[in-house]
Amino acid sequence: MPDGPFRDVVVIDLTRVLAGPFSTMLLGELGARVIKVENPAGGDDTRQFVPFWNGQSAYYLSLNRGKESIALNLKDPDDRQVFRGLIRRGDVLVENYRPGTLERLGFDWATLQQLNPRLIYASVSGFGQTGPWKHKPAYDMIIQALGGLMSLTGFPGWPPVKAGTSIADLAAGLFTVIGIASALYHRERTGRGLRVDVAMLDSLISLLEHAVMRYAVTGEAPGPIGNRHPSIAPFEVYDTADRPMVIAAGNDAIFHRLCEALGLERLAEDPRYRSNQLRVQYADDLKTDLEAVLRTNKADHWLAILDRAGVPASPVQSVAEAVEHPQVQARQMIVRAGELRMVGNPIKMDAFPDQPTRRPAPELGADGEGIRREFLTGEGCSSGPRRGDNVPAEED
Repeated sequence: MPDGPFRDVVVIDLTRVLAGPFSTMLLGELGARVIKVENPAGGDDTRQFVPFWNGQSAYYLSLNRGKESIALNLKDPDDRQVFRGLIRRGDVLVENYRPGTLERLGFDWATLQQLNPRLIYASVSGFGQTGPWKHKPAYDMIIQALGGLMSLTGFPGWPPVKAGTSIADLAAGLFTVIGIASALYHRERTGRGLRVDVAMLDSLISLLEHAVMRYAVTGEAPGPIGNRHPSIAPFEVYDTADRPMVIAAGNDAIFHRLCEALGLERLAEDPRYRSNQLRVQYADDLKTDLEAVLRTNKADHWLAILDRAGVPASPVQSVAEAVEHPQVQARQMIVRAGELRMVGNPIKMDAFPDQPTRRPAPELGADGEGIRREFLTGEGCSSGPRRGDNVPAEED
């Protein structure tokens, strides 16, 4: 288990699929002990997702590394007693059931507070715990469609396009971690737990940034513009003699350096390009002028020249190229859990080593016997009272 600032935090993980497991995996990366509570009838849905590696879902393995697993049926009296033991001594409960599920099982917020007043209870769902859509089911693509992102992605005239990764799920997972971290800080000051409510739709809306800004200012809904930036030019993908590359000239000084590096000093004085506002207006013309030169040589040639000139530029890489890139490797963003390579922790802290390996994700119920013994009788418990302790403590 990685060491980190949450080393004394016990997380009870009732989540499955992506947003919830991603959030609890990040908590584990920051040092928390994460106990994954799964349905005995198959466990997390992602255990069945392709592709498989050594008989296990790589999808599941990548999101649940470093966790412990216990299989509990929360309708069974004995398993409910184990769950109460987890609640009494846990710090954080995370779930991504539809709103109302835990309440129907008898574990509403008031009951959880009685069991453990210091408990932080975080829910991540499609639409949140309030509002007319709170009981609707949701997946990432539903949120991308409903939240407007698909109307912005792609090129003009294309049908709606989703983002290439599950951005709504991942954003909700990140905001859940931020909410939990904030609640832990609040508890340090007050001794009391908090209820944290994160919705995928809210999370995606918060990421629309310039699209919402443009709508608020103009009253018109923005549409897709391909790889172009809506407010800056030149800032998009350009063709070269062998492969596409990105140039991002974010201000006038960089634009002038770009023109000089490409031997196009005349463009810096062209009336169409004398300000960023004009360059955005004439972005099609500017792309044509730049590509007339860029297409005369290969991307690596131009990247070397622009690097020397201090102009932000990059090749458009495949996932394979990105994973093997020396900067990605130097930052240890690819680690091993067992023998499987997966994404590392982007949060680097000088007090905690960034280890190159992780404990693999658990088999269903792999730690059940020890967890039952520990949280029912206290046998084998090594955590003891935590810093700041001053208060006693399967459905869809």
